[in-house]
Amino acid sequence: MEKLLIIALGFFAQGLFFIRTIAQWFKSEKEGEVISPVIYWQISLVASILMLTYGILRHDFAIVIGQSLVYGIYIRNLQLKNVWQKMHGMLKVLALAIPVVYWVWLLSSGNFAHILHNKTVSLFWMIWGTTAQIVFISRFFYQWIHSENKKESVFPLGFWIISTAGSLMIFTYSIARLDPVLFAAHSLGLFTYIRNIFLHYGKGSLFESLTKIPVLNKVIGKVSDKIK
Repeated sequence: MEKLLIIALGFFAQGLFFIRTIAQWFKSEKEGEVISPVIYWQISLVASILMLTYGILRHDFAIVIGQSLVYGIYIRNLQLKNVWQKMHGMLKVLALAIPVVYWVWLLSSGNFAHILHNKTVSLFWMIWGTTAQIVFISRFFYQWIHSENKKESVFPLGFWIISTAGSLMIFTYSIARLDPVLFAAHSLGLFTYIRNIFLHYGKGSLFESLTKIPVLNKVIGKVSDKIK
């Protein structure tokens, strides 16, 4: 039962990650170019905390390191969007405190050493999984540097190329780890990463033909307007 609850938590976290990606893709298709909506970064922050929790409960070193490294970049993008400054003070304190509390607990309790020496994961797959996570989250460091130069939150082409490469690596890791959460997430995510690459090259919106149908045009417009 406990294992099922942990898997459910992981699916919920990855479900949120998938929703953020769909929201970004939908908005980008509507605009005909790659957009960085506020909701993408808001969902990222919540999902990252949940996924970090999942990684700790699964004793998965790769997930714990990956989520820890990228967390601050989500906050920085909210700052660039002028959203972080407007958030309630208590929410900001919780957002900053939770990862710190987790790491203090992991190091002081000895649980981090247990995660690092998880006997159910071979050395090869631990290295491969960690490398895959680092490649995957390095897209956010690339995006962050690019956004700082632009003085606004944007998604450069390299972000989606790195996303595709890292996702493929994690996909193979999920098979070795028999992890249904990672398997499902990276199976579904690859489409949006590749689609954003096409959008960067000006391939046009998939919604162009759909918006010619009055009913679908209204639906697409309403959904897109709700995505900031």
